[in-house]
Amino acid sequence: MPRYALKIEYHGAPFSGWQRQADQPSVQGALEDALARLEDGPHTIAAAGRTDAGVHGLGQVAHCDLSKDWDPFRLSEALNFHLRPAPVAILDCAEVEEDWHARFSAVRRHYLFRLLIRRAPATHDKGLVWQVQHPLDVTAMRAGAAHLIGYHDFTTFRSTICQAKSPVKTLDTIDIVEAEGLAGPEIRFHLHARSFLHNQVRSIVGTLARVGAGSWSAEDVKAALEARTRAACGPVCPPHGLYLAAVDYPNNPFAKGFG
Repeated sequence: MPRYALKIEYHGAPFSGWQRQADQPSVQGALEDALARLEDGPHTIAAAGRTDAGVHGLGQVAHCDLSKDWDPFRLSEALNFHLRPAPVAILDCAEVEEDWHARFSAVRRHYLFRLLIRRAPATHDKGLVWQVQHPLDVTAMRAGAAHLIGYHDFTTFRSTICQAKSPVKTLDTIDIVEAEGLAGPEIRFHLHARSFLHNQVRSIVGTLARVGAGSWSAEDVKAALEARTRAACGPVCPPHGLYLAAVDYPNNPFAKGFG
């Protein structure tokens, strides 16, 4: 039974998240329903990360098993046809080994968070950014972020319903970049790690925004981390500014793809 890797882009607003739910629309559900239009199901696909409701995908990766041998390009085209009008697109497709796994074969994940600095309500970027009305001190936020880099117990920065066996993770980098978006100045947070805890990125960004606003010092971030309690975390920012940007694998299955 051939296995196919899919690189997926989606707008998270209409969905309850990645994971299929019986009574709510999901990205996984949309994809599995599209697969069922190509081959009799049921189909179950696995993804590199289970994004929450409202979170977007730029480079989510999943895999599926099919009974028929498909040309990867034709498979992606057929899925895109059957996914309409849902805001989900297959950017690339590749046949992979039967033991390749979108989640367990991944070695690094990359998240992007977009924060728009603007007083007027967002229009074109509504639902795609977290908007704040006042400037933030990027230098101070970088100083706060420095305390989070490396191998730590991130209990403070994970959801109370997180199912990870351990709160200990290695956060490789947090790059905080000032950019000029189409709607105005943005602060973009790029976070890179092998894996993340539930709500970890949104908790970190929300806490760093408090530093940028002057309510916290950089040392307060260190103290919150060392407290190892959810009560010490800053506010969790909304999901609509968050994107699963990319996933790395030892051998990139899309290296020779069309996307």
